[in-house]
Amino acid sequence: QVQLVESGGAVVQAGGSLRLSCAASGRTFSTYTMGWFRQAPGKEREFVAAISWSGVRIIYTDSVKGRFTISRDNAKNTAYLQMNSLKPEDTAVYYCARGKGLPIVDLNGYDSWGQGTQVSVST
Repeated sequence: QVQLVESGGAVVQAGGSLRLSCAASGRTFSTYTMGWFRQAPGKEREFVAAISWSGVRIIYTDSVKGRFTISRDNAKNTAYLQMNSLKPEDTAVYYCARGKGLPIVDLNGYDSWGQGTQVSVST
């Protein structure tokens, strides 16, 4: 069972940047897809981005394309989400998750989740 720990959440002004990290336990990090999701108050958890084990295949939700960048460092067992040009509507708890297969947007395609990190974007 993998353990995932997110960090890097903060309060930031609109237009600012943050980098989230997701540290994974275990020796098999380099073999699975990693995804980022977010959940705003009163809303369902939604897909943000995902990256395949090799980093070759990457997908984003439309609302973050051109602003967010997902990456991973398999030597450090860590995935990242670089968030630029943040908007108030990006405010949410951000979760990382381990994928069961190739990167997909459906959260049912992920089987291990971190505890989340809060990102708040002020106007």
